[in-house]
Amino acid sequence: MSTWLVVWFIVAVVSTIAVLAFLIALIRHLLVLGRTARRMQDELSPIVQEISDQGMRAGDRAAKLTPPR
Repeated sequence: MSTWLVVWFIVAVVSTIAVLAFLIALIRHLLVLGRTARRMQDELSPIVQEISDQGMRAGDRAAKLTPPR
């Protein structure tokens, strides 16, 4: 085997390992982001529901009001 072939083989192996390491890190970050988004949604959904209910009640009260004559 020539020296250049060995060098290119080593470069290819190192590059493949580096790309795999980045891919694994990216997948881990995506999983953490997904868990965080799900947790945030779980914590905020009661607050959003309460705001929605208050908005509906305010809309109903506003619809019942009569303009001054």
